[in-house]
Amino acid sequence: MRFHLPARRVIFAPALGLALVAAVAACSSSSTSSVSPPPSTHPSPSATALITANWEAFFSGKTSAAKKIALLQNGQTYAAVIQAQSGSGLASSASATVTKVTVTSPTHARVTYNVLLGTTPALTGQSGVAVYQDGTWKVGDASFCGLLTLENGGKPPSVCSSAG
Repeated sequence: MRFHLPARRVIFAPALGLALVAAVAACSSSSTSSVSPPPSTHPSPSATALITANWEAFFSGKTSAAKKIALLQNGQTYAAVIQAQSGSGLASSASATVTKVTVTSPTHARVTYNVLLGTTPALTGQSGVAVYQDGTWKVGDASFCGLLTLENGGKPPSVCSSAG
């Protein structure tokens, strides 16, 4: 996919592109349990811990494409995108760190996170959403589509037309 960015964004384009490709790419499988207990009207610290663990696993270059699909809201819709990017050589160095989780309802949370390539921050202070779907706290597809849109020069990919 090829795109053009305004001059002021040219400096950030390579890091952003690399971060996004690496963030959704997959290498070897490494996972922990992602099944969450049912949310309550008063979220527990365990919800925050599960959201953090699943969010960081989704963005890890060491997480398989299949696991990433399972950790993304409506993941099967985005399977082709995730699998297409799974061959990136940068995959093993990608990661994310969650800096804040605010559970806003039994099925939604706001997440603040940073995307890293190795130890170098590529995107910092990003805002996203986590959703409770099929018994698991997942990365919201709107958050994933926001990153894909940035990668695509501000134009949302067609796969994101139905993202919440």
